[in-house]
Amino acid sequence: MIRVEHLTKYYGERLAVDDISFNIEKGEIVGLLGPNAAGKTTTMRMLTGFLMPTKGNAFIDDCNMMTNSLEGRRLIGYMPESTPLYMDMTVRDYLSFLGRLRGLSAKYAKTRVDDVVTLCNLEEYVDVILGKLSRGFKQRVNVAQSIIHNPKVLILDEPTVGIDPIQVAQTRNLIKELGKEHTVLISTHILPEVSVICNRVIIIHRGKIVAEDKIENLSAVLKGGRRIKVEVKGPADKIADKLLGLPGVKRVMREGNYYILETSADNDPRPRITETIVRNGWSLLSIDTIEMSLEEIFLQLTTTEGTEND
Repeated sequence: MIRVEHLTKYYGERLAVDDISFNIEKGEIVGLLGPNAAGKTTTMRMLTGFLMPTKGNAFIDDCNMMTNSLEGRRLIGYMPESTPLYMDMTVRDYLSFLGRLRGLSAKYAKTRVDDVVTLCNLEEYVDVILGKLSRGFKQRVNVAQSIIHNPKVLILDEPTVGIDPIQVAQTRNLIKELGKEHTVLISTHILPEVSVICNRVIIIHRGKIVAEDKIENLSAVLKGGRRIKVEVKGPADKIADKLLGLPGVKRVMREGNYYILETSADNDPRPRITETIVRNGWSLLSIDTIEMSLEEIFLQLTTTEGTEND
């Protein structure tokens, strides 16, 4: 649904986005994660046709945004970081206006306004002047305008910046709900955002993609292996020896009835662990993979000296 090929952007002599490529499939919610000034917003502006790249291509549902931007924009709902609202209009009038700008008929625009107002929980505020709304409700209106034309792709730039914790939780739930009908790309530097909402992450640093995968997979790769925590009741020495003898297990540490296994990154020994414990007649109480947190992954990939790109 989104395909990026060698996208590069210079501002004069300053390199902001450095030869990035990635794909996002239909129905995915993907987080574009990076420090402030890492190149996230520049990337999104190129994807939405607001900014032309120095070189490379971006496709939205096979529509090339570099050569057919107008058609591509019809497929996209874009929520920029700053909220571009007409503060003297009511919520209803603003959304109707945006619907008409998006090419909807007057009748269908009215229907879509009702739909998005309900979806974004704006019913109580639909006839309120936008300038009187709190920042959180302005953010909801911003989300509503991005989906008024029922686009295939949603691109959301920092959707929860500056709103209170309750509204953050509500916005995250809204985005997850939208992900059932749309392909969603979210730009953020807020780590919990990605963990709660996204199927996978793309981490960008100094204009380059430094990692792209599911969080649990990045954890295994960065640590050079997996850590598995097993709770077993049985003879401790025999359990430790048996587990250590399994293929791919490098080390076993015991903490009471818990055993921490360090394994190679390309090997998942959990089926063998379960089989070994059951075969020996011991009681398997739990088995869990111990992951690095997203914060640990992020810091490991982006904590380097130097100045980041815009």
